[in-house]
Amino acid sequence: MTEPNPYAAEGEPEYQWGPTQPYGYPHDTPGYGYPHQPPGYSQTQPAGVPVPVHGPATGGTPLLAIGDITVMSESIITPAGPMPLKGAVWNATDMSRTEEKIPTYAVVLAIVFALACLLGLLFLLIKERKTTGFVQVTVASGGKHHATMIPVHSPYAFQEIMGQINYARSVSSL
Repeated sequence: MTEPNPYAAEGEPEYQWGPTQPYGYPHDTPGYGYPHQPPGYSQTQPAGVPVPVHGPATGGTPLLAIGDITVMSESIITPAGPMPLKGAVWNATDMSRTEEKIPTYAVVLAIVFALACLLGLLFLLIKERKTTGFVQVTVASGGKHHATMIPVHSPYAFQEIMGQINYARSVSSL
């Protein structure tokens, strides 16, 4: 790459490839690589320094936890921030499904024992049920909205979560 560009126009400066500063860390010059830290900067606090609390005080007793939503006695704590409990709107959507199938071992046993008076066909009555999916729980209050997805492994999980949501609705209406 030491040869000049044969396609360069007359009078134009030669284009140089790559950055003007060296790559990597540590370098005192800002540019590519690890971010430059100001002098005296420490990423950890020394022992005994109190951690600042942002937002309103959310004291109280936790009444209920649905996924990452925690219902306190006066507020709702979510990753989106605290919300007032009074007047909260709760919704749940069942996005789970239950599949039923004949397991492989039942098919093999049915074939093996089908030769003995067709009793092997009784093995085809064996079924396995498997529930997969999620239940989406949403809460809206105080101009904020948060949704969480709760994994489901039982066909009765949606009813359990709806029981929790109905309790949260009753507490929100007080």
